[in-house]
Amino acid sequence: MIKQFLPSQFFDLGCFAHAALFSPEKPVWQALEELSEYLAKQQLGNIEAAVETGVYLSKPELISIGRGTVVEAGAYIKGPCIIGENCQIRHGAYIRGNVITGDDCVVGHATELKNVIFLNGVQAGHFSYVGDSILGNHVNLGAGTKCANLRLDQKNVPIFFEQKRIDSGLRKLGAIIGDGGQLGCNCVTNPGAIIGKGSQSHPCMTLTGVVSENHVFRDSF
Repeated sequence: MIKQFLPSQFFDLGCFAHAALFSPEKPVWQALEELSEYLAKQQLGNIEAAVETGVYLSKPELISIGRGTVVEAGAYIKGPCIIGENCQIRHGAYIRGNVITGDDCVVGHATELKNVIFLNGVQAGHFSYVGDSILGNHVNLGAGTKCANLRLDQKNVPIFFEQKRIDSGLRKLGAIIGDGGQLGCNCVTNPGAIIGKGSQSHPCMTLTGVVSENHVFRDSF
């Protein structure tokens, strides 16, 4: 059961190269506050991937891309960022900086990432926006999924849990999606959505607050 919102409740970090981002005793979303400083300490600029002609790399000295990754023509990548091994960065992908992906991830056509941590095997293949979010191992976003990260009143994003509002301390916070989470096409996660391991959502749903582990979020039918 999700209670303290610790990283271990959402992710298996054993095979993630950047597990140091997560403090075992702090709420999982605190890793997003550590992201910029963590990247600043890395030795970036190591591009071992197949980068096609027509890719735009902004600040390439702040971009590292692992072996076996393919970056297709038309992708735009802004540093600082680290992209893992054997990933696919497809035509039209927009990576805006302060991004880390693990290995075997897909960032697809018209998908935008900003201030994001992907663990291994994340699939965001088509027309998605992911801002200020953390996606666990083997999370899949259906086409058109949006992880909203900013309240309309621009106040700090609260976490709604057990009829309480927990202040995240963050003005921008998208979604935390635990390992194995699956969202159907055209879903929207409201700012501060916390989704437990193995949970699924049917297409065209709006997710708010905390969704427990292995829950199937569906319309009433």
